[in-house]
Amino acid sequence: MSEHVRTQTEGGVLTLTLNRTDKKNALTDAMYEALSDAMEAAEDDTSVRVVAIRGAGDMFTAGNDIGDFLAAGANMADAHVFRFIRLLGTFGKPLVAGVQGKAVGIGMTMLLHCDYVVLTENAELKTPFVTLGLVPEAASSRLLPAAIGHQRAFSMLAMGQPMSAADAHGCGLANEVVPLEKLDQAVEAATMRIAALPPEAVAATKALMRDSDAVGAAMDRENRIFGQRLTSAEAREAFTAFMEKRAPKF
Repeated sequence: MSEHVRTQTEGGVLTLTLNRTDKKNALTDAMYEALSDAMEAAEDDTSVRVVAIRGAGDMFTAGNDIGDFLAAGANMADAHVFRFIRLLGTFGKPLVAGVQGKAVGIGMTMLLHCDYVVLTENAELKTPFVTLGLVPEAASSRLLPAAIGHQRAFSMLAMGQPMSAADAHGCGLANEVVPLEKLDQAVEAATMRIAALPPEAVAATKALMRDSDAVGAAMDRENRIFGQRLTSAEAREAFTAFMEKRAPKF
């Protein structure tokens, strides 16, 4: 278990907290492994009825650690990020997210797989894949246009346009928007309410609501192209420019 992922189980709720605040909760391969291990264990644990994903500090997550991308190179296909993404698409128990501050990249696309999302008023969702020379992941190329329409999805996925909490709530990407100081209370209320429901009926309902075959197919297409893009000249220039704190030259 990574030191940067905290786990807590109480009242049938497993809470997974990203805890790498000095790096804005940017996700490393070890963190993806810890998240995946915890989710797989929760799937088989009848005492766990709901999983909540949180971020410590003042933001949810800055997305994938760019240094990990640079270090992985051609070996990225074996990275735990793809294992985590696949789990998001197949996870049978309810997923709840509590988001404060920025949710970038996978921090935003994982919300498309969550069954209940609470945002703080200062939350901002952003998917800067193309600006990094990459393509969307986690079936977001399918799920986001279906949720908010092609044009708004294009502005986010291709142009990197951020979305405010109010707009996310308005277009159905979030259940609630609350003041920052009420986030813990709102997430706890949602998770406890879900945990009190008959778990088999909840799981069956979630399965009926989701086209897992289509989601899996979208993930396979994205992952293949994402892996190719990681070694592209555009991506290497974007990552290098990011680390050197300069504008990329495409």
